[in-house]
Amino acid sequence: MNTAQDRLSSILSEILRRTGADVSLTSRGGEELPFSIVWEGEETTLYLAGFGEHAEETAKLVAFLLEGYDMRQASPDKRESLRAILLGEGGQWQAFRFLTKYNLADAPCFAVDLLPSKNLPAALAHIEGCLDGTPDLAVSMDDTRIAVVRFSDEGQTPYEFGQFLVQSLYEETGIRARVGVGCAMNTFGEIAISYNQAVTAVRMSGLLNAKGEVHSYREYLLVRMLEDVPRLRLKDYMEQFCASGAEEIFEDEDMAETAEEFLESSLNVSETSRNLYMHRNTLMYRLDKIERATGLNIRKFSDAVTFRVITILYKLLQS
Repeated sequence: MNTAQDRLSSILSEILRRTGADVSLTSRGGEELPFSIVWEGEETTLYLAGFGEHAEETAKLVAFLLEGYDMRQASPDKRESLRAILLGEGGQWQAFRFLTKYNLADAPCFAVDLLPSKNLPAALAHIEGCLDGTPDLAVSMDDTRIAVVRFSDEGQTPYEFGQFLVQSLYEETGIRARVGVGCAMNTFGEIAISYNQAVTAVRMSGLLNAKGEVHSYREYLLVRMLEDVPRLRLKDYMEQFCASGAEEIFEDEDMAETAEEFLESSLNVSETSRNLYMHRNTLMYRLDKIERATGLNIRKFSDAVTFRVITILYKLLQS
């Protein structure tokens, strides 16, 4: 068997493993459908086990997949291909071709969107070093952000992996970064969804002036849902809350920071005081002021939830 046939045979084996389409280079007898493809510039006949309309559709699918492997045609490099997949170009078949071409196993995965504060090339080089020896992938999406695809599982949650990247990057290079983490997907073919979520998490964290460096998409699902609501409806919702004094709180930087830290500290007065380096009495005074202005005692969970929703509505209406 020559080199071209070796490559073709290997890819057919991978197609069988992933799709169940049993295609061979030679006839094996029995019920099979012969069909032709052009492989590396030469017409080649393949044999698909099965017959009928379903077999004909499967043969078309196999031919489509193999078309992307013609080594005599120019093809994008690995990074360019990965960028396209993360941006949702080419769909699941493009993702399948990528895995096969670079001998990567399909597995649950998630995406990370990382924005270094400076020196993106150095940040990318460091991250690639951290991923060395794993199937994980990293690529610069533009001059400001890096995408990471995480396959391997070492007992870390997606959020913990994001924290690892931020901490390692700062300790080794002095580069700080903001990170968005998408949800875990069952297959690499869905990775564009996770990457879009990661980008959204970074954007939402900026919109809400959220503290911290790592932001999970799950944190901002409510924000994302409200963002799709027409602006006039958002104004209507804001009016229904009857919190006319909320604007006074949101426009006061110190009061807004106090409220945000209190919510982030799980409504814990002592923890909030420590984090803000603020005397407990001062904090209580500010919480009382928020209650007078909005009618919401955010020391109560239900009122804290309402205050969070009002905050989101206000930010969306201001954006």
